[in-house]
Amino acid sequence: MAYYNEKIETLPKLELEKLQYQELKVLVDRLYANSAFYHDRMKAAGVLPSDIKSISDITKLPFMRKTDLRDNYPDKLVCCSKEDLVRYHVSSGTTGKPTVVAYTKNDLDTWSEAVARSLVSCGLGRGDVLQVAYGYGLFTGGLGLHYGGEKLGATVIPASTGNSERQIELIQDLQTTAIACTPSYFVHLIDVAKKIGVDIAKDTKLRTAILGAEPWSESMRRYIHEQSGVTAHNIFGTSEISGPMFTDCQELNGMHISGDIAYTEIIDPETGESLPAGEKGELTMTILTKEAIPMIRYRIGDITSIFPGDCPCGRTSPRIDRLQGRVDDMLVIRGINVFPSAVEHALLRVPELTSHFMLEVFRNGPLDDMLVKVELKPDAMTDSINGLIGLQSRVERTLRDTLNVSAKVELCPPNSLPRFEGKAKRVIDTRVF
Repeated sequence: MAYYNEKIETLPKLELEKLQYQELKVLVDRLYANSAFYHDRMKAAGVLPSDIKSISDITKLPFMRKTDLRDNYPDKLVCCSKEDLVRYHVSSGTTGKPTVVAYTKNDLDTWSEAVARSLVSCGLGRGDVLQVAYGYGLFTGGLGLHYGGEKLGATVIPASTGNSERQIELIQDLQTTAIACTPSYFVHLIDVAKKIGVDIAKDTKLRTAILGAEPWSESMRRYIHEQSGVTAHNIFGTSEISGPMFTDCQELNGMHISGDIAYTEIIDPETGESLPAGEKGELTMTILTKEAIPMIRYRIGDITSIFPGDCPCGRTSPRIDRLQGRVDDMLVIRGINVFPSAVEHALLRVPELTSHFMLEVFRNGPLDDMLVKVELKPDAMTDSINGLIGLQSRVERTLRDTLNVSAKVELCPPNSLPRFEGKAKRVIDTRVF
């Protein structure tokens, strides 16, 4: 199976633009009439639905940001009857209010179709066994791959995260041919397999990995293939636009963004001006058919570029390069978004600590690790080793409960960490992607 939906995936560019315009026009008319949020935003920007005469007119529409989702928590942006909602996903809320994304049945069908197309582009089909080792629950990764795999006709194993030796056992016993997880976790699985005497290349049928939710590199792709014989594919998505949706194809040369589902722009993060193919900027997307919480010109915050030219695979959808950073200060630790401001918020809940801290992010083998150095208040200094160990454990527990990811803590004497006259540089990230 070369394509899941050949007619749409190979649509000539002019026909694709015509389809995108039709979808955008319907979306804008509906939102202007039925959404107070979008009506007010468009009015403030001085644009009417009648001003949208081609897909390129999308640049007349105002941007949407993550703060809009937070400011309208939990469901003020829902644009359909609540009786039509079939699912919610909710972010961890590590930077304040969480963000809620709602879905109608059609939204879930579109999401599953996008994932199914992507999995076929990676070479999967009926008869494949897909082990989903992303987290299930409020996180979109597990369920997104799960339903996309089932729509494709593959057999899905909802393994979720952790229990690595059990993951290897499932790969062997159920003859898993493909796995979906974070890249660092897959490298960890390779190491675990070696320790228990399993050669993934020789002792299993695993040949494909769908890896995402954190940055990774071409050198890691080569390492994975050398160590396991597995071909690793990059997958992109954010919970705000639905979840994981788009992958690179077997050419391994950029992630295809299904053009009838999402309109992709790269903008200058400072000016908001659209940039041409090949130029690096902030990724911005419009989900053209979303019903529950439509997203027009959503500024995702990731830095990338659109590949110029056509892909040899025959798909005419645009391709984006690997994500190459963020326009904000967000870190991704083991697939979890971590903001230094959230770390500060958590630390200030511990009375014995000051607001002076540093984050060190590094690779511990294949996995990301984070060390938080924080200063004690003078009156919290003590000679009691047990007292310091207890406080350290309490701070680590507070960070884990707040960030949903564990971090090691080093308690530092007062006035021992660097002070900054300008913008504080609290993060030392030594990871190489």
